[in-house]
Amino acid sequence: MSTAVQVPPDVRRDTAPASAARIAADGKFLCAGDERFIVKGVTYGTFAPDEGGYQFPAPAQIADDFRLMARLGINTVRTYTPPQRDLLDEAARHGLRVMVGLPWSQHVAFLDDRRLKRAIRKELVEKVGELGDHPAVLLVALGNEIPPGVVRWHGRMRVERFLRELYQDAKTASPQSLFTYVNFPPTEFLDISFFDVCAFNVYLHLEPELRAYLARLQHIAGTKPLLLAEAGADSIREGEAGQAEITSMHARAAFEEGACGAVAFAWTDEWWRGGHPIEEWAFGLVDRHRLAGMWTTFLRGGSDVTLSA
Repeated sequence: MSTAVQVPPDVRRDTAPASAARIAADGKFLCAGDERFIVKGVTYGTFAPDEGGYQFPAPAQIADDFRLMARLGINTVRTYTPPQRDLLDEAARHGLRVMVGLPWSQHVAFLDDRRLKRAIRKELVEKVGELGDHPAVLLVALGNEIPPGVVRWHGRMRVERFLRELYQDAKTASPQSLFTYVNFPPTEFLDISFFDVCAFNVYLHLEPELRAYLARLQHIAGTKPLLLAEAGADSIREGEAGQAEITSMHARAAFEEGACGAVAFAWTDEWWRGGHPIEEWAFGLVDRHRLAGMWTTFLRGGSDVTLSA
């Protein structure tokens, strides 16, 4: 049973705005100006769309969520749909950075339709142009988990070529922005080393297996920063204590294995997918009412880790 959030003194943070310095890649890590920036993030959404199709909560709820995130020591919010600039403004007010996800029709045979390909590239360039200059933007994700069946249908080289075109288009639209594509184990063979950050979603629950796979991903990332872009556990199946233990282990292992950060899935149990609310899973650090207790263990999992260059 969830309990009301009481923020203990050792994890409270000031909510002063973060530095306006743009995030840049610095070897295997990220930096904001002269300071190293370690991603301590949570995913945000997807949420049920409003009347205009915007998939985020009301502004007051966003402000409350970001205020609580900042107090808990979270510094990054990952979205799966493009936010409006007022959400980015709110993030900046609370010292948060945003990993902006730009979705597209990646779950269909997108390379078989020339008009669809052009539409994808055009829409992504427009969104990058709209949001890329905002100081709260950490980086932009140009897609997430193309299904392995789609990759096999099109062939590895065609998919890699299209992703490279997306990257080049986006980089032209916003040269100072960082870009990634979020991959996952079934398609780890894709060569997308041209992206600025190597990002992977990984849900291994056993620590030795996770550490071994992170070591493998470091080889895949090469000289680029490695980001654990999604990790977490379901409290319905694991229980809240099990969820806290697994999720904090994910963060701790990522930091200790030299990743540039980790993003927990998800901020809240409130989750919308395929036109319906998802109630069979509960991955949130807080529940739908923003009440829970597991976040403390998650944050402490990476809060005291010393990272070497």
